[in-house]
Amino acid sequence: MSTSQNKAGDRKNPNALFTRARRFRLIIMLMLVLPTTALATYSLYEIFRPNQLTALEAGQLILAVMLFVWLSMAFWTAFIGFMLKLLHIDPLSLRRELKPIDESVPLTKRHAIIMPVYNEDTRRIMVGFEACVRELVESSDADKFDFYMLSDTRDATLAQAELDAWQSLIQRMGPAANRMFYRRREKNIGRKVGNVTDFCERWGAQYEGMVVLDADSVMSATRMRDLARRLELNNDVALIQTIPMPVRQHSFFGRFVQFAAHLYSPMLATGLAFWQTDSANYWGHNAIIRIEPFMAHCGLPEMPGPAPFGGDILSHDFVEAALLRRAGWQCYLLTDTDGSYEEVPANMIDYAIRDRRWVQGNIQHMGLLSIRGLKTTNRLHFLFGAFAYISSIILFAVLMLGTADAIVRATTLPDFFASRYQLFPDWPIAKEKMMLWTLWGTIALLFMPKVLGIVLAMIQRRKAFGGLFSLLKGGIVELMMAILIAPIMMFYHSYFVLSVLIGHKVRWDAQAREGRMVPWKDAFAYTRWMTLLAVAWGGLTAWFTPVLFVWLLPVLTGMFIGAAVIRFTSSERVGLLCRKLGIFVIDEEHNEDTSLVRVRQGMADYGQPSQHGAVPDIPPAHHQPMPIQNFGRKPLPMRSALPVGK
Repeated sequence: MSTSQNKAGDRKNPNALFTRARRFRLIIMLMLVLPTTALATYSLYEIFRPNQLTALEAGQLILAVMLFVWLSMAFWTAFIGFMLKLLHIDPLSLRRELKPIDESVPLTKRHAIIMPVYNEDTRRIMVGFEACVRELVESSDADKFDFYMLSDTRDATLAQAELDAWQSLIQRMGPAANRMFYRRREKNIGRKVGNVTDFCERWGAQYEGMVVLDADSVMSATRMRDLARRLELNNDVALIQTIPMPVRQHSFFGRFVQFAAHLYSPMLATGLAFWQTDSANYWGHNAIIRIEPFMAHCGLPEMPGPAPFGGDILSHDFVEAALLRRAGWQCYLLTDTDGSYEEVPANMIDYAIRDRRWVQGNIQHMGLLSIRGLKTTNRLHFLFGAFAYISSIILFAVLMLGTADAIVRATTLPDFFASRYQLFPDWPIAKEKMMLWTLWGTIALLFMPKVLGIVLAMIQRRKAFGGLFSLLKGGIVELMMAILIAPIMMFYHSYFVLSVLIGHKVRWDAQAREGRMVPWKDAFAYTRWMTLLAVAWGGLTAWFTPVLFVWLLPVLTGMFIGAAVIRFTSSERVGLLCRKLGIFVIDEEHNEDTSLVRVRQGMADYGQPSQHGAVPDIPPAHHQPMPIQNFGRKPLPMRSALPVGK
């Protein structure tokens, strides 16, 4: 759809999602990122150049260019998000922020709420599912939604527990139970992709859209109805992604991640929405998808060849959004954060295990860049998703090359007369001012997004974080913990990337969702190689080049005390103490959404079902095949947009 058509549609429909100057957004980002990268690279080159560029320095320079591109992109995304949020400007239309859609406008089409699950904690999925169902059945649009729990559970004990709990849930729900369905596949072919495909092929034709929930998702009725209305009012839109905000965290690490997400996500998402416009990414849950184009364009093939690029497409969500966009459909990210929630791993080990799965899925995307007809923005999503993890091993390599270079210089006698007929010596030149400018410039690229997020919250949302003093306390502790934890995650991500590249397969099991105190045994087991590396690395630099050792202390410290960090940050006692002290406070803890109240009460009141559940009936299937896509051929054009309400 052209910009002029978008503007015309906007005049007719005030709730239209449209983008002004869409084609120039990436050019604007390019004009910001490339000069920043060039300046940073030039300053580093000027530091190396006067003393004859060595092979080790050349390696650092080449790798640093990639890191500077990454840091510059992140910085300018945050800065643009900060300015747009500060001025209350919508990142798509570049007008004043959009008003919420009138909730009195009735829905005219039917939608499905689906929750795919796999070997999950029965209590948590049933309580979360029931909370979402009750949110909608108590609304005026209750008759427009059906609810599906799509189980791929393989564990026989868990499968029976699901049946028992489902029967108990159905008995509690009364008339609403007629629109609730539980389906379990005996064979989980295709993992989550196969699970959702099975739903679409059997029942998808009955619905306009599906709201996809994860096993730990919770969404308010206001948010789910808003998504359905926006889908109905924007006929060229196939995907609307919300920002799932972490909630219900009690451990120190969980609260740290939760606080950081609430503090920075609105700003970062606004900057992201600015340059990705109608080519937003899909994060696999807490989003609504128009079923017709999803079925027509998102049947995923098995990729040829060995891992990491062959086999099933693991991180399917990025690819599905890209396929919808290449077919001409629009995909958007909503940047307000109300009513869309998820949970995060409560300790660093479980967090790293989850990242291990994501590393392989995102690296696999590098092999999908050649898909014919992909939009540039979606190719960037693939690249940035992979680089989010690859950047760790690149940074690790830069530090190692720098260490090697420093040790070589410390153990080699300087040669002041490189030429036989040289009259004057080549004295070593240290550009101290350039070094300081480069150092502080890099620090600014790294930490200014955090500073901007804190400043923005101080201006607009300090009450949401318990007041100004509580916000500042949380922001300072979060910054300190981010510095301490960064080297640990750098080590893990580097290890994960290497293991993926050499062909180690990953198991995609259910993730741990409830908190647990990590035993010392596990903490040491998961950090022993990192600790040994820190000791060897620190010992070498302290002996041969003490100045470098001092500069590396922030990295070496985190790696050396990794076991203690993992152990103590997993503590719920420490986390709850922080809450009592006003550290890491979020709005949902003192202004709780009704959907979260339902989950909290449901988790506390949940009892083991007394009845033995039988396999429930499922609705009649209206089978419609979901064609597998040919990545080497462009798809047929999207169907013509229908008038609103048709």
